Amino acid sequence: MKAAFYTLGCKTNQFETQALERGLCQRGFEIAAFEEKADVYVINTCSVTATADKKSRNAIRRARQQNPGAVIAVCGCSCENAGERLMQVCGADIVIGTRQKSRLPQLIEDYIQNGTCVIPPPCEGFDYMPAGGLAGHTRALLKVQDGCRNFCSYCIIPFLRSKLSSLPARDAARDAARLQSEGYREIVITGIEISSYGVDLEEKTELIDLLEAVAEAAPDTRIRLGSLEPRTVTRQWAEKLSRLPNICPHFHLSLQSGCDKTLRDMNRRYDTRRFLESCTYLREFFPDCAVTTDLIVGFPDESEEDFETTLEFLRTFKPAQVHIFPYSRREGTRAANRPNQLTRAQKEARAQKAASVCAQLRREYMEGFIGRELEVLFEQEEKGSVSGYCREYLPVRVKQTGIGGTVRRVLIESADENQLYGVII
Repeated sequence: MKAAFYTLGCKTNQFETQALERGLCQRGFEIAAFEEKADVYVINTCSVTATADKKSRNAIRRARQQNPGAVIAVCGCSCENAGERLMQVCGADIVIGTRQKSRLPQLIEDYIQNGTCVIPPPCEGFDYMPAGGLAGHTRALLKVQDGCRNFCSYCIIPFLRSKLSSLPARDAARDAARLQSEGYREIVITGIEISSYGVDLEEKTELIDLLEAVAEAAPDTRIRLGSLEPRTVTRQWAEKLSRLPNICPHFHLSLQSGCDKTLRDMNRRYDTRRFLESCTYLREFFPDCAVTTDLIVGFPDESEEDFETTLEFLRTFKPAQVHIFPYSRREGTRAANRPNQLTRAQKEARAQKAASVCAQLRREYMEGFIGRELEVLFEQEEKGSVSGYCREYLPVRVKQTGIGGTVRRVLIESADENQLYGVII
């Protein structure tokens, strides 16, 4: 039998899809492309914006059109928000939320055999799923945390994944050791809000404790961090992290705005001064590290002056890369009811202007590596060349083949805003 997957949203969803693919393969399923006719379709949904919800519903309808007799299983955040609609209106057969995903392979088997299945209650603690995807991958995701309680004024996720839960450090270390033994060359630590790691555990454990355990368990594998709250990064924290030789010098700190007024309106729990402190600590202990971020433009009541303040802050901060999002009004959040909502045209114009500034900053950062040697994990071969990522998570391409899945040192010769180019040393 064939199973096909469609995944929306964050790296946590990507991790869970990898685990579900693995679980179904162990039950004898063959994994097919979502565009193919399959016996089972799994849609791992996202509800961070109304557009994501719509994409989730459309994916269900597409799957039903491709094979009217297929079993359609839907999981994730949209199910927490509108599970009954996904089943009754869109035609899903199995609908589960964010804390039942580990049971999905068994539920699919039950449905195939009996034409129905019994949906279990949500998992009380951490809903463990084994890390690692299908053979041939070089990078694995390792989910260590779930839930968020920050309640930013624009975000629906805390209402859908509010309960915090963490994977014990010893279990994460065990998974990391296994991933290294299976040949993975890089492990990405992910979760809904990994800065909250450990708050639910009986034994006092923080994110740095987890990272120390994982780095020791997989000493020959790169360890890359997912998104961090700026408040996590203190000087002591950065100094401890720098003692771990396999930690990648790439840090994604969520900014969202470079204007303190807008940060307060967003209910972000830091200001621009504290954000820059975090960057300073990281750059002190990880010279030339890549600090990347997210930016929301066109937030309600963001004036032109507020936006220009953000652009000036970006020029001061000098991020390696910025993911830019025009503000998306999300029903059920406080920001949706704020006055002075900006027009779509205003938001798109600001996004374009911010993109221009950020593209120049990225190019300046990348050009700083010309003439230097970088360690690159090569992944994809195409037309006589191979590409991969350095520890700073910059894309690197060389004119050579036959080295996919290996780590090599590369002398960087040139750069553009998209990638670095070099030669194998």
